[in-house]
Amino acid sequence: MASVFQIVRSRVASPRLLASLALAAWLLGAAGLAGAAPSVDEEKAQTVVHMLDYVGVDYPQFVRDGKVLDASEYEEQREFAGQAIALLQQLPTVAQTPALLEQARALHARIDAKADGKEVSALADALRAEVIRAYGLTVAPRQAPDLAAGARLYATQCASCHGAGGRGDGALAKDMEPPPSDFGDEGRMSVRSLYGLYNTISLGVAGTSMRPFGELPEADRWALAFFVDGVRSRPDVLARGEALWKQGQGKEAFPDLRALVTATPRDVAARGGADLAAIQAFLTAHPEAVQAAVSPLARTRAGLDDVVQAYRAGDREAARRLAIGAYLEGFELVESSLDNVDAPLRAETEREMMALRAAISAGQPVQAIEDQVGRIRALLDRAEEKLSAGNLSPGAAFVSALLILLREGLEAILVLSAIVAFVVKTGRRDALPYIHAGWIGAMALGLVTWVVARYLLTISGANRELTEGITALVAAVMLLYVGYWLHNKSNARAWQAFIRDHVTTALARRTLWAMAGISFLAVYRELFEIILFYEALWVQVGPDGQQSVLGGIAAAIVLLALIGWAILKYSVRLPLGPFFVATSGLLAFMAVVFVGNGIAALQEAGVVDATIVHFVSLPLLGIHATVQGLSMQLLTLALVVAGVLIGRRRMARQAAG
Repeated sequence: MASVFQIVRSRVASPRLLASLALAAWLLGAAGLAGAAPSVDEEKAQTVVHMLDYVGVDYPQFVRDGKVLDASEYEEQREFAGQAIALLQQLPTVAQTPALLEQARALHARIDAKADGKEVSALADALRAEVIRAYGLTVAPRQAPDLAAGARLYATQCASCHGAGGRGDGALAKDMEPPPSDFGDEGRMSVRSLYGLYNTISLGVAGTSMRPFGELPEADRWALAFFVDGVRSRPDVLARGEALWKQGQGKEAFPDLRALVTATPRDVAARGGADLAAIQAFLTAHPEAVQAAVSPLARTRAGLDDVVQAYRAGDREAARRLAIGAYLEGFELVESSLDNVDAPLRAETEREMMALRAAISAGQPVQAIEDQVGRIRALLDRAEEKLSAGNLSPGAAFVSALLILLREGLEAILVLSAIVAFVVKTGRRDALPYIHAGWIGAMALGLVTWVVARYLLTISGANRELTEGITALVAAVMLLYVGYWLHNKSNARAWQAFIRDHVTTALARRTLWAMAGISFLAVYRELFEIILFYEALWVQVGPDGQQSVLGGIAAAIVLLALIGWAILKYSVRLPLGPFFVATSGLLAFMAVVFVGNGIAALQEAGVVDATIVHFVSLPLLGIHATVQGLSMQLLTLALVVAGVLIGRRRMARQAAG
């Protein structure tokens, strides 16, 4: 079986080397880096990065003190550097192209001059990083890799060559030239980044038994890279790294997975000594610790960087998609917390991020996009000051937790209380099991959603907003239906006729299921948001504030229960006619709110365009200052008015008859 991680030591002529590289790139394109075939330009850019990684690793071993220790290896380094220049010239021109070519030529010149290995390695690493930034290449896993999956893959794909312990002593190793790598070789592995290992798996190594493994899903290739890199880590080093990380050390050096996978152990040790190296080893073994520590605002900043890169490269659609992700995967998760400390700042940041998407769609100049991103960054800095770790006192954490649940749960409580009050007042308790089944089912599904989002899958921001938007709109339709039905029973004659026709039967099955559906949707939609908001708040307050968060949740539950009890108690005392009018009016009002919030969610997901207008914004009432949202709410109001007029005409005809 072919080795997965043999490091380049091919002793072949240049034409064969280049042909092998071309074949590796073609295989990568056929298999795809993330389950889909990348573009030709991405293949070329990835190949440049791959070659520069090998120059940075291999050159210092074969050129020392101005002397070439291995002529064939030295020629290979020259070929890599020269091919990097050629491929950069073939890539689409971006703002950084002149600087990239200048760096590439300087690297080639220093190799020709047999410069010191550390100098050449530094030049190659710097150019590799610039190519990644300029072309927005994938350099980090989308979520923390599964090292258990990596171990299983290693056993089936790699152990026959590299050995069970990764020492290069597998059953097939004796017939290989060059031999498989020894992953316990500290000197060699210390100059390889996780991204370098990932590239080796993806692109293969020309002139060796190491073929590309592009047929593996991207997540599997990252899992293999992390597993292999951790083979040499000692338990005592991992324990020390874990203790330091839990003390708060290393979070500036490794703010996200991107920083972890692009840093070599040697560079990390040079920056932070043995302590930082131990932290890196721990995070390589437990990458989920990095992902848990990444703040939502950091995700937004990283996403904005990607937006600018994509737009500079001329990919407007990718830039718009990244702008949506920067909002949904980051800033939106802290909106509720920021609302509690600076609501105008939250609203302004949201507007500017929406304006960024509009500017991208309109094809504004690159400078305009960069200026807009700069404005958003300034707002994010202000938001971070408000929300910085430790800034929330226990009292502020309590209030934040209380307001999140109170605000998000109020809609559901109003709807549920109105429906329950109706069936209690009219004596139609046969509907109660349906209503209770609806909200209990929503609670159960909410728990499943939390487990899936936290432990099994990453629910993207776009899918989250689509779920919220569609749920809200479907709930609005059901609210309009039930509200219209109630309004038609608001006069005594109509109600008496209804009782006479149904005195021994339950409510119409269609109406029962509509009530159950409203109960389910009203609760589940709010739970979906509440789960995400509390996840963000829980991380933000830290261990010291988590008791206050739990206290705020408990207080909010009590308040919501009191609100529901008050509605139920006092509404059932109303005379029959006013009760029906008030209940149908409340349901119609909630339908308007749901429509506004549903359209806003679809706009945030990028499904519906957003045209901002100068108008009051009251998210609690579903009012968002966009043409699309306000138009749909006006249309809903028009339907409510039309329903009222139709109902009155029908009642007038019945009275006349």
